[in-house]
Amino acid sequence: MKKVIIVSPHFPPSNLAAVHRARLFAKHLPAFGWKPIVLTVHHKHYEEALDWNLNKLVDPDLQVNTAEAFQTGPVRIIGDIGIRGGYYLYKKLIQLISDEKPDFLYITIPSFYGALLGRAAHAKTGIPYGIDYIDPWVHTFAGSENVFSRHWFSTKLSRILEPIAIKYVRLITGVAEGYYKPVLERNPHLQQQAVHAAMPYGGEKEDHQALKSLNLIPYLFKPIADKLQLVYAGAMLPKAYQPLEFIFKWLQENKDMVALEFHFIGTGSRANDENSYTIKPLALKYGLWQTIVYEYPKRIPYLDVLTHLDAANGVFVLGSTEPHYTPSKVYQGILSQKPVFAVLHSASSAGKVIEEARAGVVLKFDGESDLDTVHKSLSEKMAVYKAFVNSFNPTEVDHTAFDQYSAYNVTKILAENLDKALANSLSYA
Repeated sequence: MKKVIIVSPHFPPSNLAAVHRARLFAKHLPAFGWKPIVLTVHHKHYEEALDWNLNKLVDPDLQVNTAEAFQTGPVRIIGDIGIRGGYYLYKKLIQLISDEKPDFLYITIPSFYGALLGRAAHAKTGIPYGIDYIDPWVHTFAGSENVFSRHWFSTKLSRILEPIAIKYVRLITGVAEGYYKPVLERNPHLQQQAVHAAMPYGGEKEDHQALKSLNLIPYLFKPIADKLQLVYAGAMLPKAYQPLEFIFKWLQENKDMVALEFHFIGTGSRANDENSYTIKPLALKYGLWQTIVYEYPKRIPYLDVLTHLDAANGVFVLGSTEPHYTPSKVYQGILSQKPVFAVLHSASSAGKVIEEARAGVVLKFDGESDLDTVHKSLSEKMAVYKAFVNSFNPTEVDHTAFDQYSAYNVTKILAENLDKALANSLSYA
């Protein structure tokens, strides 16, 4: 069996969203002829809250190696785990390459600075390496226009360091093509040198099944018999606030007639700040705050999110004025076995898949110029959705429409491209 070292500076029990990328790849790669070896920073150096229940989802037989990291110090100057742990990760990585004789090195970013480990390890050992763009590295951060600000420095530094990191890369993947396509355009030599593929986050059915044994209970809200409670979980898309405002406008006009609650979980502008509200100001504007609309800005553990989806009547999916919302983002809702109510751009493939799978009701609009359709259609669509909820049978949902978005099949894509990248790489000592 071929071996791949996956460098993921955060890994369970970290509760950051990115850890699921490495966790699920490591779970399914053996089925496709690859033995994963994970290299991460020891959890004592993480700044985020730890989720030990998430740790229970990691295969106990998985080889997980940990490295040390510099402390943030009494005054936090550098928090990025890729910088603080970079030296120790490199030392551990070189040792692992010597001991395990792996065939390939695969690095998930962020932390973006972890990508430099691929170039460094390649220079030292010749090992072929790949980079997985969970987020784009070179992009304009909010506030980047403020000269000498932290974001200004980050933007400038990314343009210097990324070409160094990817110079000899053999595999480039990403959650979506748009995350890495600009890399190929800025570095034309990679078009021939590197294999590249898009792989969305995959849904994992066994994660949902694990809730039964963990006996977790919802704590953000309690089920109410005469209320239709919908949960939106995760960060908001920047251009999703426009359709949301039209939804809130309709709710304001109908709040005496609807028995609805919308619960927004993990939508804050800062992951660990329980006061970094993004939905509350809009809810206050329309008089909906804590009567129909509730927001819990702070990110909560992954399994806690699944627990609240399980407690709700339905899953609320909100796209944006751009048509890039993909079915993979809906799959978690489908696996919760709750009916989906989605407001999506008509060109989004997610809407079509939801309808074909008989998984929910979709309100479609044609972009920024057609937002009034959201307001005009809500009465009809909400009536259809309520009837759908009453008759919903999760066993009747056609999961074949979502098979390609399962963690297993997403990992299959990775394995196929690891094979291609390895075949195209020069042998190394």
